[in-house]
Parts: sequence; C-alpha cells; structure tokens
Amino acid sequence: MIDTITVTLPILLFLIIFIVIPGLRIVMQYEKGIVFTLGRYTSTRNPGLRWFVPYIQTMQKIDMRIMTVDVPKQEVMTRDNIPVNINAVVYFRVKNPEAAVIEIANYVVAVIQQSQSALKDVVGTNDLDTILSERKRIGDEIKTIVDQATDKWGIDIEAINVQEIELPEDMKRAMAKQAEAERNRRAMIIAAQGEVESAKKMLEAAETLQKSPVTMQLKTLQTIKDISAAQAQTIALFPVELTNIVSGKK
Repeated sequence: MIDTITVTLPILLFLIIFIVIPGLRIVMQYEKGIVFTLGRYTSTRNPGLRWFVPYIQTMQKIDMRIMTVDVPKQEVMTRDNIPVNINAVVYFRVKNPEAAVIEIANYVVAVIQQSQSALKDVVGTNDLDTILSERKRIGDEIKTIVDQATDKWGIDIEAINVQEIELPEDMKRAMAKQAEAERNRRAMIIAAQGEVESAKKMLEAAETLQKSPVTMQLKTLQTIKDISAAQAQTIALFPVELTNIVSGKK
C-alpha cells in the first residue's frame, strides 16, 4: 500500500502541476473562449472556470462588449472641392467570436481602416454645407458601408459618429464674415420693425390728443414740468388765446 501511494503521489502531483493547472482558464462574463485543438477550431467556451488540454489545445478569449475606437483625423476633399480635416468614432461589438478570430488577424485595426476608407468615400460625394448640417446622416451612411464589409468578420457596427470637422483658415474667415453680415442684416430688420411700430404708436397718440383739447393741454403741462426739472432752462408761457390768434384760429 505504501509503495502504491509512493508511486501514485508523484504522478498526481505531475498531472496537477503540468496538466490540470496549466489548462485552467477563467472566462469572464463578457468574454467567449475560442479553443483550438492541434491548430484547428474545436469549440467555444462560455463564461466561467474552463479547462482545456494543455500542449494540445489553446484558448483565445474574445471580448464581447461594445468597443469604441477613434478614426484618425484625415484630410478629405468634399464634392465642391473644399479640403476638410475630419475624424469619427466607431462603436462596434463582436457578434461571431469564431469568425473574428479565424477570418481576420486584427479586427480592431481592420475596423479602423475600413472606416477611414468609407469616411473618405462618403464625404467626397457630399458638399460642405451638407456635411456640416447633416452629420448624423453622414455617419449612418458610413456605418452602412462599414457594416457590410465587416459582417463576414463577425463584427457588428453599432454606430459611427462624425466628431470634428476642421475647415481651412480662409474658409473659416469667410464663414465668420458671412455670419456677421447675417447678424447685422437681422439687427437692421429688427430696428426697422421697431421704428415702424413706434411711428404707428406716435400717430395713434397724436390722433387721440387732437380729438381731445383738454388732454392736449394736460400733455403740454406734463411736458413743461419735465422740462423745468432740468437746470439752466428758460420756459416761456403764452395764453392759449394768444397762441390761437398767432396761429390764425378764432
């Protein structure tokens, strides 16, 4: 019995140290484990504590969460021949981990490069005004193109957002002048509308005063009071009858 234990114990220790422990892997809740046996894909392991045969099998873990990558800023020519520097952000996830491992060497780099190419194509078919005013539609068009290209890699594009559009300096100055001219035009229109409304109110007030002599006299007295409040003012008062004689009224 002792001899059996003496022989078995080293074997068990060998199996534990060199077979069992090296083959243990923890697959996180957001991951999938892709197992290859002698270089061939054999299975996909779900989250949890998983074991594979070391030296014969290998496991590659794939993150299944939504990933975010930046599309580097690049200079693109619009349809109306205006160069713009533009970048974007891509949101994507792995929907088929087996294809993401087998079909493409580095799916993150591939998504970035495909997005750059699609960004250049879509921007080149739109003029500058459209790009500035319809960013979401531009992003959706890029997403459709990239999604079709990456589908065979097991990648699902969630969204592509156009982030920053940088214009040439001369274009910025021209747009600033145009915006300033538009603001001045609107200010002049508002001021003119105010003058028209003021003139209408003054005309209505004059007609009202003309119909009521008493009100006219009260208004005259109020004006005299306001003038007298100022310093160094000389006020001359004339009887209403004298004023009427001078003006030719009876």
